[in-house]
Amino acid sequence: MRRGRALAEQYGARWTGAEPEPGAELLINATPIGMAGGPAADEASFPDEVVAAASTVFEVVAVPATTPLLALAARHGKRTMTGVAVTALQAAEQFELYTGVRPTPDAIERATAFSRAG
Repeated sequence: MRRGRALAEQYGARWTGAEPEPGAELLINATPIGMAGGPAADEASFPDEVVAAASTVFEVVAVPATTPLLALAARHGKRTMTGVAVTALQAAEQFELYTGVRPTPDAIERATAFSRAG
């Protein structure tokens, strides 16, 4: 909590340790909640009613590909950005920084599929 408060203050944001109330259009989970192998692997990072009221859910957790939060968002028909997609976009940006070459969307998709294959 201390680090979260300091980060919010650094960027001029409001911080609260309380559960969010329904009403946010965009929800972003940048915590390990829902991550495979973690202590909260089977939990969604936001309550059902908060997800139901949002329009978009952005998940940073990449494993599993469908987290409890993404499953909940799908049940409510919400637009989502998955942790797998976030990881792929970060990798594409890093690749371009290292090589000066921007991978094509097809190359990003194929690399993502290859990385997730058994």
